[in-house]
Amino acid sequence: MKIKKQHRKKKFLHKLNRKRMRNKERSTGNVQCEVIKEAWDKRKTSFKNLRDMGLANDPNKAIKIPNYKRETFKKAVQIVKQCDSDSEEEVAPKRKPAKIEVVEKLEKVARAPRERKFMLPKGQVEFLTYLLDKYGHDYKAMERDKKNYYQETWKQLRAKIKTFMGIPKQYGEYLKSKGLLDKEENEEELKEQAKALAMDD
Repeated sequence: MKIKKQHRKKKFLHKLNRKRMRNKERSTGNVQCEVIKEAWDKRKTSFKNLRDMGLANDPNKAIKIPNYKRETFKKAVQIVKQCDSDSEEEVAPKRKPAKIEVVEKLEKVARAPRERKFMLPKGQVEFLTYLLDKYGHDYKAMERDKKNYYQETWKQLRAKIKTFMGIPKQYGEYLKSKGLLDKEENEEELKEQAKALAMDD
């Protein structure tokens, strides 16, 4: 015996704007990136827009995970035929993206040096400034200090001091308290030094 389905009477909902809902479904969404926003064509789908810009819509398709079976099969074919399989297979030439400048701009923005917003805790700053005042840059002596409660190695302390020196605001305050940073020129030099340290990391 089959179970009878209950069919509810469809009601028209006056509160819903069907036209707005349909347009929302068709829209590609709000593009946050300014570079992509400028090159975006509203007449095209998101897939075609990203393809024209040289960007990937699906990373799984763009960067395929190597398949062990497929790779071993290709090797087996090469051994049997004793020739390069790439020469026989006609590989379709890759289409150059129409808006390749978008990718170049994005890469340029990604590689640009960023200002550090990272700040060390107050207690750690006090500990590092104490070590710098007492030992200068003698990290081996810092390692043996009685206030090194966590028994950090000289390399760990050196890394922490390098991080501290890479924060212009906190390191600048320390230098000002010592009377080593008076002019604005020195502050600019300090920022350049911080950038150089950031690039090394």
